[in-house]
Amino acid sequence: MTTPLILSIGEAMVELSQSDQPDNWRLGIAGDTLNTAWYLRRLLGDDWQVGYLSRVGQGDFSQRMLDFLATEGIDATHVSRDPVREIGLYAISLNNGERSFSYWRDTSAAKALADDPALLHTALAGCKIAYLSGITIAILPAAARRTLLDALSVARAAGTQVVFDPNLRPRLWDNAAAMRNGIEGTAALADLVLPSFDDEATHFGDTNMQATIARYLSLGAGHVVVKNGGGPMCFGGAEGHGDITGLAPETPVDTTSAGDSFNAGYLAAWLNGADCSTAIRAGHALSREVIGHRGALVPQAVAAVTGAQMPRP
Repeated sequence: MTTPLILSIGEAMVELSQSDQPDNWRLGIAGDTLNTAWYLRRLLGDDWQVGYLSRVGQGDFSQRMLDFLATEGIDATHVSRDPVREIGLYAISLNNGERSFSYWRDTSAAKALADDPALLHTALAGCKIAYLSGITIAILPAAARRTLLDALSVARAAGTQVVFDPNLRPRLWDNAAAMRNGIEGTAALADLVLPSFDDEATHFGDTNMQATIARYLSLGAGHVVVKNGGGPMCFGGAEGHGDITGLAPETPVDTTSAGDSFNAGYLAAWLNGADCSTAIRAGHALSREVIGHRGALVPQAVAAVTGAQMPRP
């Protein structure tokens, strides 16, 4: 029996994050869809295969990323190599736990990850879950974005479930209208959408979480879970409707990967048979641990929520 595959699609970069000593920086590999894949790999065990689809260059940092994927047990079969471009870089700056980013990604090889339709169809063939974000589509030229969405549509018709985190990043888009159109066009193909309410309120004018749910459902999304910065959450769609309250707060050390880790915790519990409410609490538990540490990928956060502390069905 073939182990089912979750394929995460997007851009990974070299990450520079501040250590406990302000003038010292740590080098790692991270990126929103890779972060989720990394947490999924640690949460799901051997029952699932986790793969990554991206594009890297030929240099040392690109090889470092491939070595990282291999070490972490994330399949890199569908990470292609670019003869000219290299992977990008970003640095995290912190102010009272809230992060800001500086990017060097204009010539990132990942901008060409959807240039080959045949590669996309091969990668998605037989895939159980395809996971992508608003950053995935934002970095692509318009033609490549259409190619990716067409491939996802074909895969979905063949049984792949599409999971989409809008992860709104206005500076990656030509203008606000292009961002809204790109996000909503992708969400229309998704079985599960995982938006963050503060972003949706800012860029789509949603007055409450129910409005966010209703908007994505009206586009054709199957189910919507609205993240809310650690506050009460809402969900609605194919798995019912409900509110989640009483989520324990956490004072953040570093909010990097808060949403990415929530998505992984939610998906891991859901794929293990949890209902939506239980899966949301699982995602919150992981995210709460992650923001208590520096950097995007936090092994001790996973350890803290596994076993009895990780909500299960």
